[in-house]
Amino acid sequence: MNQIKITDTVIGNGLDAKKGALVLIHFKGSLTNGTVFDSTEKHGRAYQFVVGSTKIIKGLSLGIIGMRVGGHRTIEIPAELAYGERQVGLIPPQSILIFQIELLESRHRE
Repeated sequence: MNQIKITDTVIGNGLDAKKGALVLIHFKGSLTNGTVFDSTEKHGRAYQFVVGSTKIIKGLSLGIIGMRVGGHRTIEIPAELAYGERQVGLIPPQSILIFQIELLESRHRE
C-alpha cells in the first residue's frame, strides 16, 4: 500500500486535529496533472467534517490528523485511500489525489 505524503507549508499554532474532532477547512483538490476537481472556493464556503468520519475519503481524514489550526498542508493521497477503482466525477479510477488544506478550526469533543 502506498503511503500518504504530507508537506506542511505553514505550521499552525492552534488546536491540533485528531480523530473525532469537528474540523473546518478550506481545500483545493486536484489530480496529479493539475486538474482541479473540487474546492471550497468553488462552493463559496469552508467545509466541515468529523475526522475519521466515513463521509470523506479515508486518506483525507488520515492526512489531517496532527495538523494545527492556522496551518497549511499539502496531502498526496494514493488511490486506495481515495476512490480506488471507482470513477467519481472528474476523477478517473486509480487516481492519486492532491489536497491543499488550510485548517480553520478544530473542536475536540469531550
